[in-house]
Amino acid sequence: MRLQIALLASALGFLSAAPLGLSAQQVIDAAYRPRILEPTYPAGAGPVVLIDAGHNTFHARDEHFDQLTEILLQDGYRVAALRQPYSARALAGADLLIVVNALADRDVDNWVLPTSPAFTPEEVSAVREWVENGGSLLLIADHMPFPGAAADLGRAFGMEFMNGFAIVEAEWDPLVFRRSRSTLRAHPITEGRSAGERIDSAVTFVAGHAFRATNERICPLLVFGAGVVSINMERAWKFDDATPRVPVEGWLQGAAVGVGAGRVAVFGEAAMFAAQRVGPRR
Repeated sequence: MRLQIALLASALGFLSAAPLGLSAQQVIDAAYRPRILEPTYPAGAGPVVLIDAGHNTFHARDEHFDQLTEILLQDGYRVAALRQPYSARALAGADLLIVVNALADRDVDNWVLPTSPAFTPEEVSAVREWVENGGSLLLIADHMPFPGAAADLGRAFGMEFMNGFAIVEAEWDPLVFRRSRSTLRAHPITEGRSAGERIDSAVTFVAGHAFRATNERICPLLVFGAGVVSINMERAWKFDDATPRVPVEGWLQGAAVGVGAGRVAVFGEAAMFAAQRVGPRR
């Protein structure tokens, strides 16, 4: 868990400088409390963070991301929920926007294709303009249908989301990205502020999605190695031998990019930023 906190804290530092299937088995680890030993900002004096709570955000509907908020507060950030549609007015005064697993209304309890966009074209344009003017976006989208719902927002920043489940099918185990294998790449987010914050490996869980950069300025953070495929299901968690599989070696599950005066970080899996237990061994 310490590695996941380091990854989140480093991502936030970088940015501020500018109900089905397996998920039903996940249990919130309410007893876990993260600790930031060296806060970036004095308490309540840091940048303003808005966490999207207005687009059916899957993890905002329960307590999966309580620890994310606690990390932010411990690090000195000022945190508020954003329940309005994105607009220049709604985003005014915010330094950082966090979006986790947004969904359109029709898809909340219907994880089946086609996936509807979670954001209107006007909202996407508003976020793009806000970032260009100095805002920072942390966009997290898990497995299908979340990549499809957030695809327009990712596309606005040069990233193409594949609306599937990215796994090593023979194993269905968490994926480990390692610096030693070049699947975790050097970047201010992974280097941290000191040797103690340097990240040498990161774990993502079953199952996120794969995306790729369509802009050469995008910096890879987490890169899929050999054997990873995207299972592109019509309904979440429902697949068989005929379900399309697309090899995604070289595709991404984490990336960052500067856009105008602002910054964007995108991750294709949500559980690595949460505190939870799963399976019989909990």
